[in-house]
Amino acid sequence: MRVIIVLYLVLFVAITACDQQPKEEKLKIYGRSEVSDAGDTIYHKIADFKFVDQDSAWVTPETFEGKVYVADFFFTSCPTICPIMKTQMLRVYDKYETNPEVMILSHSIDPKHDTVAVLKEFAERLGVKSDKWHFITGEKDDIFKLGQTSYMVAATEDGSEPGGYVHSGAFILVDKERRIRGFYDGTVAEQVDKLMTDIDKLLKEYEK
Repeated sequence: MRVIIVLYLVLFVAITACDQQPKEEKLKIYGRSEVSDAGDTIYHKIADFKFVDQDSAWVTPETFEGKVYVADFFFTSCPTICPIMKTQMLRVYDKYETNPEVMILSHSIDPKHDTVAVLKEFAERLGVKSDKWHFITGEKDDIFKLGQTSYMVAATEDGSEPGGYVHSGAFILVDKERRIRGFYDGTVAEQVDKLMTDIDKLLKEYEK
């Protein structure tokens, strides 16, 4: 009888321990949200856009349909944080190069200099595939507005700054519904490690 009681106690403790395992929390959804008349929560989303990439192809939100993507803002002649950011983004590229669910989108904030040809050469120097990592250019004001109002990061001209522009060093994680799920300092390796952990976590959300 004592053996049976002990076995029951062991089983009870094991079941209780399993029930108490903390459930992995979903990533936060950033930006303002509102509740519709039907009671549904409507989250902030990346607005519609249409820019051209290094292959002279149009890039729109439909390009990323069914994908998770990481966005940033840069310019090819940037003398400060951009080289560090691109080195760190290459880590993301290398990890997810063969994963069709993950893409990268880099917005140039210097369209006068960063023509399609310049962006093409830049991508080739990095050794990346254009169907995985899009470098886009377009009307400067449209890019600035998208950065500030959709991605919620700074991107503007500033003659007092090195290179003539000021922009955020953030990497922004966007889910398959165009919602922002994380911000990471693209100049800090530990932050990019966290980004990749969160990408894996976000992909698991879509497996359920």
